[in-house]
Amino acid sequence: MEFIAETRAGAVKGRAKEGVLLFAGIPYAAPPVGTRRFRAAQPHAGWPGVRDARKFGPAAPQIAGGGMTDPVPVRWDEDCLTLNVQTPGIDDGGRPVLVWIHGGGYRNGQGAVPWYNGARFAANGDIVAVTINYRLGALGFTDLSRFGAEFATSGVNGILDQIVALEWVRDNIEGFGGDPAKVTIAGESAGGFSVATLLGSPRTDGLFRGVIAQSGAAHHVLPAEAGQLVADRLLSAVGTDDVIGVEGASVDAILAAQTEVSEALEGGPGLPGELGVPVSAFYPVVGSEVLPRPPLDAIRDGLHRDVGVLAGSNHDETTLWGYGRVDEPRLRRTAEAFGGGGLLDVYRETRPGASVEDLMIALTTDHMFRIPAIRLAEARTAGTTWLYQFNWRSRNERLGATHALEIPFAFDNLHQPGVDAFIGAGESPQHVADALHRTWTRFIRDADPGFPAYSLARRETMVFDDVSAVVEDPQSEERAAWDGRR
Repeated sequence: MEFIAETRAGAVKGRAKEGVLLFAGIPYAAPPVGTRRFRAAQPHAGWPGVRDARKFGPAAPQIAGGGMTDPVPVRWDEDCLTLNVQTPGIDDGGRPVLVWIHGGGYRNGQGAVPWYNGARFAANGDIVAVTINYRLGALGFTDLSRFGAEFATSGVNGILDQIVALEWVRDNIEGFGGDPAKVTIAGESAGGFSVATLLGSPRTDGLFRGVIAQSGAAHHVLPAEAGQLVADRLLSAVGTDDVIGVEGASVDAILAAQTEVSEALEGGPGLPGELGVPVSAFYPVVGSEVLPRPPLDAIRDGLHRDVGVLAGSNHDETTLWGYGRVDEPRLRRTAEAFGGGGLLDVYRETRPGASVEDLMIALTTDHMFRIPAIRLAEARTAGTTWLYQFNWRSRNERLGATHALEIPFAFDNLHQPGVDAFIGAGESPQHVADALHRTWTRFIRDADPGFPAYSLARRETMVFDDVSAVVEDPQSEERAAWDGRR
């Protein structure tokens, strides 16, 4: 049986998989190659007849094996601006839509990662699930705007790709049984940063009604001067001083230069380094029409106040970084970089007997993920925000409730490759996956996750664990210690 769906660019052929229909590798914009490199995505010219959409398209160019959920080398190509749709049916069902934006530090990843398989959302919630690719690293986030108007968005082209993909969803998703008025965008890590950045962009009005920001909020952008420094260093590393030289370089040369620049400028997880801000190189740069202001400032002033937001983090995010041997001087330097003023003393009091490494993990987890999620909720006094914390610990004691652990739980994908190694040996924690997946499904379907919204008076937070429950102001003393600090 053939499954044919119509898009504005032409018809596409999909296939049945896992009880739902899959349409993969659908172009949402023209390939950003040749003279289009470092420029804004443009509409795709379309195709004659029926395009075969039964296989995933290539990922965006990236360093081999650099991703966490995609740890082996991936097939990549500059012709990468494609998306994938899973749907219960190509009819007029008017279903809610999930658009998932992958993480990977804005340098790795792709929408085809098995952990992001949306079949369970489609089957359990009658939801249309969409995953996307977008430009990464130097090709997606080098601010070359000083070279002319055609490069005005070059520091945020990866974010603009996401916006163009959302516009494709608005214009085409009805042909896949979805309702463009019921779109929720979601992502984890850089995907979480992405959806929070989209929430702070004036270019996204009307493109989504809900946001799920997993381990990522609105702090992680580069000011214009930092973006300029990154661009200068990239040009130098490629061996040129103008845009013509970097456009003419090979992708491999650009990726090698990207690595060189990152290693030189970054101070390590949560630390400012030469960039002057605790954000990595090749992240979205503030100062274009896509992102004219820091997103948290725009959100605080009420931008997209009508959008519901579900945000949160994991209890032990930075165990994934593997800090290795941490000594007392390094711990104290890190705490001082985060604001000092007794911050470390508070954590010692609330965590008696904690090792130096445990304290490092607690401080960096809060600085990079938990406190930014709280700041996002605090900034949305005119909107509705729900906050969560994922506390279920991997049986691998070194990991605990580490970064990205919640992804297969939210997608109900504990059976996917690689998940076993992440959750550790033992009985399946399917009951935790049921709770998380049910909450995400309800939010996507009903625009309400089913627990109380966050308020400054009570700071309600849904804590997911073997037994999940709403807790008021968890780790309150540590949370309060960050007041007045970024």
